[in-house]
Amino acid sequence: MMRYERQIKLDGVGEEGQEKLQNSSVLIVGVGGLGCPAAQYLAGAGVGKIGLLDHDRVSRTNLHRQLLFEEGEVGKAKATVAGERLQKINSEIEIEVFEQALTVENAEEYFENFDIIIDGTDNFETKYLINDACILTGKPWVYASIYKNEGQLSVFNFENGPSYRCLFPKTTRQNISCEATGVLGVTAGMLGIMQATEVLKMLLGIGNVFSGKLKLLQVLSGQEQHLTIAKRPEEIEKVLKNGIIPVKINCRISDENKTYLDIREIFEQPKIDSEKVIQIPLSSLDERIWEIPKEEEVLVFCQSGKRSGKVVELLQAEYGFENLKNVEGGIETIIDG
Repeated sequence: MMRYERQIKLDGVGEEGQEKLQNSSVLIVGVGGLGCPAAQYLAGAGVGKIGLLDHDRVSRTNLHRQLLFEEGEVGKAKATVAGERLQKINSEIEIEVFEQALTVENAEEYFENFDIIIDGTDNFETKYLINDACILTGKPWVYASIYKNEGQLSVFNFENGPSYRCLFPKTTRQNISCEATGVLGVTAGMLGIMQATEVLKMLLGIGNVFSGKLKLLQVLSGQEQHLTIAKRPEEIEKVLKNGIIPVKINCRISDENKTYLDIREIFEQPKIDSEKVIQIPLSSLDERIWEIPKEEEVLVFCQSGKRSGKVVELLQAEYGFENLKNVEGGIETIIDG
């Protein structure tokens, strides 16, 4: 117990509390700006089993805020790299790695095996999926979201408290990602550590869990607001009755006479319903380049236009494509509505 000596001395922890942590398990969905700091502090605290679920790979743009990763690990699977690093931080705990995306089909199965779920994602579709699966499996989950220098935090489904659908009963189409807006690394770090804090409070049974409230944090000004979340029993009953309710937003391309290449990953929204769109995720581009036509103009797009611009440059330089054009401004500039 020497490793945890300073922690054990705290009122509300002690050796009994440390044993609670050792016998507990947490699943982190998304090992990114939020998931990395949360995982580090939970590993350090001695949470007995930590699951890491992420199908993404390390990119250079991750490195300023996702501090479990190093330059030499660009291109490697995030979940695997993070798992290896956490095991070095604490060899006494169990790390489970899942190089998969969370889906309607697998969410409940994964959640059944963990006590608490942490949301480290950056799109609202997955947050609804996490929420519904937690309702169905009876698990609490810790929510966080970031926009530029601002953050939100809450705990949902804790001891019969409100759910995410109580706060956001209606969805919006547009996701606002760090790629499009930018983010200070410390903002993600602060929110991720706050998520880990809520987990420790629940596991140890100490402090005031941030359930039924929404924390709004402005990092640059230091201002903080707490809003009350009213419980909507009908939203919870809807999930219990119908199961996971997928959030699918389909859009049409405004000009169906052109050919497009969508390099976004499979989880990114909105989805495009068009025969004129070739969908090849950036992570699969190397093995599917042959699917890109060379005899006609192809407009390449992503969420913001940044990734697609780099892909166009790459395909031109290394594969001789002369018919590709980047959609500056991303998907929102080429869809109806």
